[in-house]
Amino acid sequence: MTRGARAGVARAELAARAGALRLGIDFDNTLIAYDRVFRNEARARGLLPASFRGSKRAVRDAVRRLPDGEIAWQRLQGYAYGQGIGAAAMFAGVDRFLRRCRQAGHTVLIVSHKTEYANYDPSRVNLRAAALGWMEAHGFFDPRKYGIAREHVFFEGTRADKLARIAALRCTHFVDDLVEVLTDRAFPAGVARLLLDAAGDERPTGLRVCASWRDIAAALLPERER
Repeated sequence: MTRGARAGVARAELAARAGALRLGIDFDNTLIAYDRVFRNEARARGLLPASFRGSKRAVRDAVRRLPDGEIAWQRLQGYAYGQGIGAAAMFAGVDRFLRRCRQAGHTVLIVSHKTEYANYDPSRVNLRAAALGWMEAHGFFDPRKYGIAREHVFFEGTRADKLARIAALRCTHFVDDLVEVLTDRAFPAGVARLLLDAAGDERPTGLRVCASWRDIAAALLPERER
């Protein structure tokens, strides 16, 4: 680990011990898992055999290899993030993590790069409304469950706007599944970066790689809060 990475981890650990945090979290593929949605819909459309097993990433790679595969993949995305979002699941460990954040008084801020509509979705479902509906159904705004304020959910149309929002919100930490977001030159300085990478494929410098939400909890929440 580089000196910069060690310093970032040290700052995160000091902040976690110091008191309430401002935790920024991405939405798609960080809090919500679409593996089942993509797999089932790809099989239903005849893009993949019924015997296919694999993650969203595996579905993406297989579909993109097909003739006109890029368009087919974008259509799948439009369905999964819109009409199909109801079948998506919360990542294991998120429930416990968000409950502990509420109990400890930490502020959770959801910042997502998400357009209103997908380019290849004939149903024209509003993707932001669909995401909010999924959060509502899973108790994100329920004070008896996670107690996240609706006004603490932000959808941005570009990555640049997402990074600017993270800075404006004065997040102490940010969790994302995309290494290109966390390593962008415009990512705000002073924000501790945590990459959710269950496959363990990424080894970037300057940020902490976590294989699960349990690992994220271990990094951010003192033992008494877990």
